[in-house]
Amino acid sequence: MSRLQSFLLPDVGEGLTEAEILEWKVVEGDTVAVNDILVEIETAKAAVELPSPHAGRVHRLLAGPGVTLEVGTPIIEIDTDPDGGPLPDTAGEKKPIDDVSRGTDDAAAGADAGAKIGEVTADGRVATLVGYIAADTGAARRPRRGAAVGSVLESPSDSSAAEAAAPQLAPLATPPVRKLAKDLGVDLRGVTSTRADGVISRADVEAAHSGAGADTSYMGGQTTVAAAPHIDYDPATRQRRVAVRGVRKMTAAAMSQSAFTAPHVTEFLTVDVTEMMALRDRLRARRDWAGIRLSPLAFAARAVCLAARRTPEVNSRWEDGVAGADAEIVYQDYVHLGIAAATERGLIVPIIRDADQLDLKSLAIRLGEVAETARAGKTTPAEMAGGTFTITNVGVFGVDTGTPIIPPGQSAILALGSIKEAPWVVEGELAVRQVCQLALSFDHRVIDGQQGSEFLADVGALLGDPGLAITY
Repeated sequence: MSRLQSFLLPDVGEGLTEAEILEWKVVEGDTVAVNDILVEIETAKAAVELPSPHAGRVHRLLAGPGVTLEVGTPIIEIDTDPDGGPLPDTAGEKKPIDDVSRGTDDAAAGADAGAKIGEVTADGRVATLVGYIAADTGAARRPRRGAAVGSVLESPSDSSAAEAAAPQLAPLATPPVRKLAKDLGVDLRGVTSTRADGVISRADVEAAHSGAGADTSYMGGQTTVAAAPHIDYDPATRQRRVAVRGVRKMTAAAMSQSAFTAPHVTEFLTVDVTEMMALRDRLRARRDWAGIRLSPLAFAARAVCLAARRTPEVNSRWEDGVAGADAEIVYQDYVHLGIAAATERGLIVPIIRDADQLDLKSLAIRLGEVAETARAGKTTPAEMAGGTFTITNVGVFGVDTGTPIIPPGQSAILALGSIKEAPWVVEGELAVRQVCQLALSFDHRVIDGQQGSEFLADVGALLGDPGLAITY
């Protein structure tokens, strides 16, 4: 086995085809052990940290931050026997690989054949793994030990030529800062980092947006000249354009597929949840519930799991027949409950597996865990796969209700609206009660109007009178 092992970009989800390099956790020359974190990538579903499959020394990083690559593309080389002497001299050799960049034509690929990975080319694009990559020649074209990834790669013998060419790698920035830059229409390649490690901060982006940013920077002991910034805001039209990538791209594709494949029906129900809120207050006051965030969403999750036992169609899915076979409705004897969550990367839906096996307290704890993981951007693609029913809590935004779109592979989704005081008739008398609106969207190929209505009525009854749960 060769001592120089290439690590290929893996498929970290179900059929994902590409991912973006967010941040390298190592630099060339670092010693790594098996399972040490090498890099953070962003797929169409989530940000994921990739561990090393090999022990040894990092020989070469093959892609810079900000570059999007196809699954199966080499991203790093590791020398598994760093004490075995120098690697064979491969000066002048080139390794042919396939064009893995998105939207790159053959002419552009030829123009970038000599560019270093992640550099800004003459036409303003970021070079990717296109055409050929020059083989490593020892110290040449490698960042100095400890230099920030994203600094200029220079050979000791051609530093003057490198200065003249003024290449620049894709800039370093955390995902929230990247999102801020996109929202403000700021090109990170034109932003100067004020941090010692060269990572662009929120303050740097805001300064660039206000016009206080500089055109040059000093990173890792090497001078880099920023490329002319490409601002997506057009003052003439007063419009701002943001590329559709990552989670937003996946969400758009999934929602379009669902909306134009499954015939949606949406029904609404307004519920008096005064008793549910009173029960919540009583439970919160108990010592055995101390520290547990008990929200209306936990009650809704429990109600959905109970009501699904009486109407199993809402927890089933439609499968088209293959090769002329009949389509099938697949009934699932488990509830993998999806919870739609708004994050800085966009809408994601982490799954609580076997939610129907959990009691109210366990559901409340799991809801807190998945929410914390989602806010931290650590939800993995595997943790968002395989859901059977989804709840979207639009009430946290003060919204009464909506018409949610069913996630692909499911047959129904429930929108939980805000809880507000409203006039309500109780035993013939007008009273002020706490009221919530529910909206159920379902696939009419799988669920008839009667079944959808019965399920929604059951959920509403359980939220209106939680004591009914013991009868289900």
